[in-house]
Amino acid sequence: MPRKITQSVQVGPVTVGGAAPIVVQSMTNTDTEDAIRTVAQIADLARAGSELVRITVNTEAAANAVPEIRDRLLKMDLDVPLVGDFHFNGHKLLSAVPDCATALAKYRINPGNVGRGAKRDEQFAQMIEIAARHDKPVRIGANWGSLDQELLARLLDENASRTHPKPLEQINREAVIKSALDSAARAEELGLSRNKIILSCKMSRVQDLVQVYESLASQCDYALHLGLTEAGMGSKGIVASTAALAILLQQGIGDTIRISLTPEPGGDRTKEVVVGQEILQTMGLRSFTPMVTACPGCGRTSSTYFQELASRIQTYLRDSMPGWKADHPGVADMSVAVMGCVVNGPGESKHANIGISLPGTGERPIAPVYIDGEKAMTLKGDHIAEEFQQIVDEYVQTHYRAESA
Repeated sequence: MPRKITQSVQVGPVTVGGAAPIVVQSMTNTDTEDAIRTVAQIADLARAGSELVRITVNTEAAANAVPEIRDRLLKMDLDVPLVGDFHFNGHKLLSAVPDCATALAKYRINPGNVGRGAKRDEQFAQMIEIAARHDKPVRIGANWGSLDQELLARLLDENASRTHPKPLEQINREAVIKSALDSAARAEELGLSRNKIILSCKMSRVQDLVQVYESLASQCDYALHLGLTEAGMGSKGIVASTAALAILLQQGIGDTIRISLTPEPGGDRTKEVVVGQEILQTMGLRSFTPMVTACPGCGRTSSTYFQELASRIQTYLRDSMPGWKADHPGVADMSVAVMGCVVNGPGESKHANIGISLPGTGERPIAPVYIDGEKAMTLKGDHIAEEFQQIVDEYVQTHYRAESA
């Protein structure tokens, strides 16, 4: 799929933009002052596959905790780049705690929250100069929930004087784009090179996000970070984020993504990482873990056994990937089918690397297994799940072997 050519930005060991794969990012929701809890959550996110992790830096205590967080992660062999999220007082924190400025791999600046009036330019310049001095990239992240009010007021006044004023929603979109582009131009004037700048223009409605990024991508070659801000909770957040990002990614727009899901009470923060990965993988843009094809079930499949097996295999594959990555290159492209009856079971199984067609209601209690399109064996009895998992594992061991093996 053709990608829009953008600047290549180095964020620690991770490349964003240029010809690099689209990067999955996430953000902690712990109090950064609590280094232990923050490290634990970053570790969970990184192990789930987050390639960049953003942390809130809102107090001097939080800024002082950043170097400790970085050190603890490195001792755990987790070299995930940390992105400092600054609002209102970032210029003070980066100046007061230079070790924080050094430990972070990237700074995120919201031009709508960096200051007001003359202080805005001064404080923005101070942050950019610190970034340039420490050779750090910056994401300039405009957000329609925290727009530069002076810029918005000016655009609204100009619009009111037109013979045919534009709709308010269009002015809001234009203001977000202008805020990001003007801030990027100013950052370059202050000495930050183009390959140190990533832009984002976050909106909370799908159509607004699509229109903003289509316009933004046509006006610049900065690396772009995609994400629907305040996407929401559960299926609503997943569907909205997928709808917006899929449209843009299909056009080759976007170099890094974040799925801003609101965790359900007691929910796992890593879910946003999994959703981001699955969006990219189902679109054929990247491979992260072997994917399981499973039928939704119907009146032919009154047994839930195929659902349980599909869930078990998907969990097994995802849990195994950290260990498989180094020893079994290419395994992320593997496909597995777990089907519930004879209607589509054999056909789907033949299309997968490994597939099993479980018996539906009234069918013979046998489960044919297909490997690379050919029927290899038939399973039956009380240990089908264990036997099929062993078949999957043996396939990985024999078909995805490191060159040194």
